[in-house]
Amino acid sequence: MASASQNRAPKVVSVLMLQLTLLLLLLLLFSSTQVLAQSSQPVFACDVASNPSLAGFGFCNTSLGVSDRVADLVGRLTLQEKILFLVNSAGSVSRLGIPKYEWWSEALHGVSYVGPGTHFSSLVPGATSFPQVILTAASFNASLFEAIGKVVSTEARAMYNVGLAGLTFWSPNVNIFRDPRWGRGQETPGEDPLLSSKYASGYVKGLQQRDDDPDKLKVAACCKHYTAYDVDNWKGVDRYHFNAVVTQQDMDDTFQPPFKSCVIDGNVASVMCSYNQVNGKPTCADPDLLSGVIRGQWKLNGYIVSDCDSVDVLYNSQHYTKTPEEAAAVSILAGLDLNCGSFLGQHTEAAVKAGLINESAITNAASNNFATLMRLGFFDGDPSKQLYGKLGPKDVCTAANQELAREAARQGIVLLKNTAGSLPLSPTAIKTLAVIGPNANVTKTMIGNYEGTPCKYTTPLQGLTASVATTYAPGCSNVACATAQLDDAKKLAASADATVLVMGADQSIEAESRDRINILLPGQQQLLITEVANASKGPVILVIMSGGGMDVSFAKTNDKITSILWVGYPGEAGGAAIADIVFGFYNPSGRLPMTWYPQSYVDKVPMTNMNMRPDPSTGYPGRSYRFYTGETVYSFGDGLSYSKFNYELVRAPKLVSVPLEEGHACLSSDCKSVDAVEQSCQNLAFDVHLRVRNTGGMSGGHTVLLFSSPPSVHNSAQKHLVGFEKVFLGPRTHSFVRFKVDVCKDLSVVDELGSKKVALGEHVLHIGDLKHSLTVRI
Repeated sequence: MASASQNRAPKVVSVLMLQLTLLLLLLLLFSSTQVLAQSSQPVFACDVASNPSLAGFGFCNTSLGVSDRVADLVGRLTLQEKILFLVNSAGSVSRLGIPKYEWWSEALHGVSYVGPGTHFSSLVPGATSFPQVILTAASFNASLFEAIGKVVSTEARAMYNVGLAGLTFWSPNVNIFRDPRWGRGQETPGEDPLLSSKYASGYVKGLQQRDDDPDKLKVAACCKHYTAYDVDNWKGVDRYHFNAVVTQQDMDDTFQPPFKSCVIDGNVASVMCSYNQVNGKPTCADPDLLSGVIRGQWKLNGYIVSDCDSVDVLYNSQHYTKTPEEAAAVSILAGLDLNCGSFLGQHTEAAVKAGLINESAITNAASNNFATLMRLGFFDGDPSKQLYGKLGPKDVCTAANQELAREAARQGIVLLKNTAGSLPLSPTAIKTLAVIGPNANVTKTMIGNYEGTPCKYTTPLQGLTASVATTYAPGCSNVACATAQLDDAKKLAASADATVLVMGADQSIEAESRDRINILLPGQQQLLITEVANASKGPVILVIMSGGGMDVSFAKTNDKITSILWVGYPGEAGGAAIADIVFGFYNPSGRLPMTWYPQSYVDKVPMTNMNMRPDPSTGYPGRSYRFYTGETVYSFGDGLSYSKFNYELVRAPKLVSVPLEEGHACLSSDCKSVDAVEQSCQNLAFDVHLRVRNTGGMSGGHTVLLFSSPPSVHNSAQKHLVGFEKVFLGPRTHSFVRFKVDVCKDLSVVDELGSKKVALGEHVLHIGDLKHSLTVRI
């Protein structure tokens, strides 16, 4: 035996040496990749320090204007080189010192790892993950929208400086949340055009604006998906084949306002056209929608990009053109500048050779793309010597940024039901708290989609446990809740002083490419909630985590369920924010940004019917609080507080006169409305002054919503939001809120042809229970 082992010894030693050598090589490789990660550089052009000859190029001369620099650059490019810059993975031109650039990064509610332009590494392992947009919108706080955008753009710049992100971010999503079944409704600011418009312009300003130069960009935002896009995959109808049939009235009155606000008020750098067709034309190949409206009427200063592969989709899926060359040509001629995907890279040169498009159109598209990069400083040389050059990993996930994520969630959470004496719970009186539900201890669910790696997570269970002793049972293995595990849950509820049920949805229920068929809580969630409520000895708080509304009528009417909170997808600090509300460390002030319908609504209304207005002849009930005529579970703007707030109207006119030029037809005949045109609209505005009083014993935020119900002309809305203001008041204090109402902008209606009209007659202004009549006359 000894001799045999002695014979093996050299082999064992050699194997050990080989293993040690491999280990050493792996360690060296790992350390070198670590060094690469630590010292990765941003991508930029005009690196004059490394290549002094570049200083002679006009496009590298920062003293020239953007248009002159762009003209100089494209004048040096061949057709093939221009085409390299029509796709998201843009090519390089080494002879001009232009590196490859990846256009596709995302920042819907924080810097995201979706899209190839952004990565996390050991250097920056995560970024601040704010609440999903639908919950941030529920705060009705325009200054918060902008504040979040500023933090996101700072973190994005910090990541760019260490080679982990681009400068062009394809966010926000400002589509109207028209139907509760839409899986992407969570990404949007809700169903109201004014709220969506204010969110759009606020978030875009936060992302883009620089204090030093209004023509330059901090990062470039992109408003998407233009337009009338909100069917992903419902009963066999998918977004790649859907033709949205939309009236001109609904288009101008509902679907377009957020995009218009993006471009005109937010000065957004980009708009993304959508997959769907609108009235038979793919949006990315519609010259009226792109060149006509975005660039013509709204004067976009930037580029138009396709949703990913949507040029391929209009050719291969929609068969809109006979050849791929025609698809490339019609898209660029319609106004498309950049293709997410490779289609334009593959077929544009052949389209030029076939005479379907001139090279000048390619030059124009590439110029719009380069102009955006110029405004971002991409052609200004070393970013470390520019305004944001000192930002780095230390500026990502700061304590202040993470606190803003928590504050945003607190401001958005909506208290929908609260039986007297239920919430807030006392952290001293409650000795044990039962925490139950499939969303009670989730992490990733809280941040929704288009997410990044967060700085950290605080789950609902962790947040609640920080204040009181808790017991926990999931109740279901996941949100689908095929079989509720009732016994354990009921035992916990029976022995605890109070019970919090954290239920709802996640991306398996509602997501991109996944629309819902019904709007009930999934599986046996309702059974679990009802059984636990019946067994519980203390107050029962139902927490709904979801993007879309749910038919929770059963819980609304069940006296054993004492409180209902909707928390959206509340972001990385969601659990802490939920606990802050439950224990009264924070007074809830969120309002629903969308209508919660009963299940009967979706049973009779096809998701594919785009009409906003009701049709009495067919029984179609209409959509959104502006037009819907049926019963609701909860309404747009609903939301309770732990305090009572009273309004007192201090100032508002009873009569507004619209001046008309001499000889106007309406001076001699009976008109129901007049055109909202410059001559009659100049200086036509008035103030509404309110005293808002917090009569309760707890300080808190409060959202004041000003609605108007116009005269019934042009099939106008029942009421529409005119303005909103968030105020923060101490106990038994008051504050004054002022709304400046522009008659032509805020009180106008859109007629059947899409024209803005000022309705003559009685308008009723609503602020909570307060109603004020206002007559508009000639």
